[in-house]
Amino acid sequence: MDSVRRIADAVLYEGYVLWPYRRSALKNQRRWTFGGVYPAAHAARHADDRCELRAECLLEGAPEARVAIRFLHVVHRRPTRAGKPLDELRVGGERHLAWDEAVEREFELDLGGSCDIDVPAGIECESLAGEDAIVRSWAPLWGTVRTGAIELSPGVHRVSVRVRNDTPFEGEDREAALLQTFCSTHAVLRASDGAFVSLTDPPPEHARAAAGCVNEGVWPVLAGDPGDRSTVLASPIILEDHPQIAPESPGDLFDGGEIDQMLVLNILSLTEEERRDMRDADPRTRAILERTEALSPEELMRLHGAIREFGMVRR
Repeated sequence: MDSVRRIADAVLYEGYVLWPYRRSALKNQRRWTFGGVYPAAHAARHADDRCELRAECLLEGAPEARVAIRFLHVVHRRPTRAGKPLDELRVGGERHLAWDEAVEREFELDLGGSCDIDVPAGIECESLAGEDAIVRSWAPLWGTVRTGAIELSPGVHRVSVRVRNDTPFEGEDREAALLQTFCSTHAVLRASDGAFVSLTDPPPEHARAAAGCVNEGVWPVLAGDPGDRSTVLASPIILEDHPQIAPESPGDLFDGGEIDQMLVLNILSLTEEERRDMRDADPRTRAILERTEALSPEELMRLHGAIREFGMVRR
């Protein structure tokens, strides 16, 4: 997996589930807090919930790029017995809980093009034993992606990406609206034969054009290895240019606002009952628990921190 994809995946799942990684925690009952593109009917009644994402940045060279729009689609998981939905079900020593998972959605197009987001409603049934099953269902999504490029000066273009959610929606409940929201929406732009300009620290000759770029719901940063200007990540989370995953990190913990070491130590201090709740909540929280429990003493020591560069010491 390349470095851009790793950062994009971290953005995609930021806030998916937070410490203490159990569904009983209030903050895990109010989820999907970053990058939400909500149904237009809901956004019209709730000014804080946008129905459209807009990203603009500068591209030197030919206005040719590949654009990927990525987001999470909420999937409702419900254990059932003889067709009756339950909050909790035990089968063969395994506990199954009702929970909202998510599936990744991705749409790709060339710069200058547009496409429809058209995801029909669906349902999947996972048989367990006898009349017991896990039923996963999701609501339909409908929207549009529009991209374009305008030449500002010879060889310099302002590139734009717009994502809009036009899914029909009725109701006042935000939790219901989340089922038809593009959650954690972001865009990845890869230039074919050009170089993007940093909006965070633009060179003087592009400062005025950079200030004229309009971004709503995301902020574009250069992505990839330092010095590489072929890729931009339009992220709903504030990042610096060329963000990197720390090599000491044992894996995604879905909470970039916390220190990995503290989260790992907190997980290791959980009681058996708390670990059971974390294990049963979601396949991804189970993976975090199993990965953390398997850390060696050497891997734990590396989480204490690392010095990446030395600055000047003033006397």
